[in-house]
Amino acid sequence: PRNLSPDHIRAERGRGAPPRRGPPSPSSFAGILPPMQIVSALFVENFEMRQAPGPSTRIDMTGVMFSQAAPSPAPVTVTPHLVALIHCSEGEVGNGVFEVIFRRGLDEESEQVARNVSPFTVEPGKFTYRLVRGELDFPDYGQVFAHCRVDHGPWHPVPFTLLPPAE
Repeated sequence: PRNLSPDHIRAERGRGAPPRRGPPSPSSFAGILPPMQIVSALFVENFEMRQAPGPSTRIDMTGVMFSQAAPSPAPVTVTPHLVALIHCSEGEVGNGVFEVIFRRGLDEESEQVARNVSPFTVEPGKFTYRLVRGELDFPDYGQVFAHCRVDHGPWHPVPFTLLPPAE
């Protein structure tokens, strides 16, 4: 039997191709994905990379957290580690700047507690990571947000809550 779908009829008349089957090619996302994007950002206790067959890389994260008991009564300074995974789209330059501003709230007017800016390079089509050690002063227990971005792109807030010491 003959296929009479509109796509096949247009293709036979030279007005287009039949619908694509299978997964989309990376070039089909060109212009949709930003040049660099934060895929994930988390507070962790430990972060390790290892090779896997392929060659392929594995990332082992342990102690992923969004809160922590204070090591002593407030006021106190804590130093949580923030890891961000960043992807560079195919065909892009591969140079970027990762910025993190720790604030006591979600909006830009919230008190700034700490800031880190670090340039990086990543092979187009691949991933890289940034590890930031925040030195955060807490006059009392509460929450801060790590506002993360790449190259003045959109902010990616990550919450961190300091709890009273465990008894």
